[in-house]
Amino acid sequence: MKKVIKQVVGIDVAQKELVVTIGKLYDDLSTDLIAYKVFKNTTKGFEALVSWVKKLTQDDVEARYVMEATGVYHEKLAYFLLDFKKAISIILPNKISNYIRTLEVKTITDKSCSQAIAQFGLERKLDNWNRPNPVLKSLKQLTRERDQIVDERSAIKNQIHAENTESEPNQSSIKRMNQRIKLLSKQEQEIKVEINQLIASDKELNRHVKQATTIPGIGLLTASIIYAETNGFELIRNKKQLTSFAGLDVIEKQSGTSIKGKTHISKKGNRHLRKAMHLPALSAIKHDMRYKDLFVRLVGKHGVKMKAVTAVQRKLLELTYILHKNNSTYNKLTREQCESVENEREQLLVIAPF
Repeated sequence: MKKVIKQVVGIDVAQKELVVTIGKLYDDLSTDLIAYKVFKNTTKGFEALVSWVKKLTQDDVEARYVMEATGVYHEKLAYFLLDFKKAISIILPNKISNYIRTLEVKTITDKSCSQAIAQFGLERKLDNWNRPNPVLKSLKQLTRERDQIVDERSAIKNQIHAENTESEPNQSSIKRMNQRIKLLSKQEQEIKVEINQLIASDKELNRHVKQATTIPGIGLLTASIIYAETNGFELIRNKKQLTSFAGLDVIEKQSGTSIKGKTHISKKGNRHLRKAMHLPALSAIKHDMRYKDLFVRLVGKHGVKMKAVTAVQRKLLELTYILHKNNSTYNKLTREQCESVENEREQLLVIAPF
């Protein structure tokens, strides 16, 4: 009789339900998906899930719960399982989507996704997920709230412009919209103060943020967004994984000499990171010779400015991760130093604008 050496509970998390598949790996390295069920994404649903898994798995082999990092919908379940001392692994969504492409799956459903997650967990050695740093969690909430406020304020400014363009603008409407802009600006300032206080309260985070802000174009707010969205780079293992997480990874379709599709970025990643890197890239191009030269070379080669800007975004994000891992700061290079540095091939990656 075959011996079970690994048990995985693959969970596809949605807003209202959990689609679950249990898989087992045997000593002959064969796998089997033994059960499938749907539970509500509530505390009662979590309890029913744990009870169901206990009945169908062996007590002498640890059952690992594997799920995607799907926005905030997975968090309550992850905290619940952690309180019950369960082994949990949370995977970046792009990893699962890339894995599904390798399977013979013609139709993508919640069930097939949960099966793929279970199969992925059986085949890979996964790290344990731990409760996020509460400071980083609060930082993420604050940076996203500020982003919403800025978007709302921009929308109102556009409304004011449209109203003023009319032949007979409604002055009462304009007055109320201006009052809303003042309120939003006040709230944004309050959030910035809270962000500063939060970073200052954590010595390690404060040190890492200061290191990141030595990079041209990266200010305190941008550094805060990077650390908040990546949870301090907890799930990131290398630069390639980081750019994929942000959706800045390059997709190229080429086959022989007859098929050559446009190179572009996937955009299948964290949009908050991509958005946060745009203005810093423009600033870096303006104030740092290394990125200015990179920008000029790419524009000279392809003539598309936004492709070059996006390449700089990618480089800045990767550099933030490198400084974090090496616990170091950025040294700005002069033009003479730039000319003496060997040009890295990866700087010449051409990627389409997002």
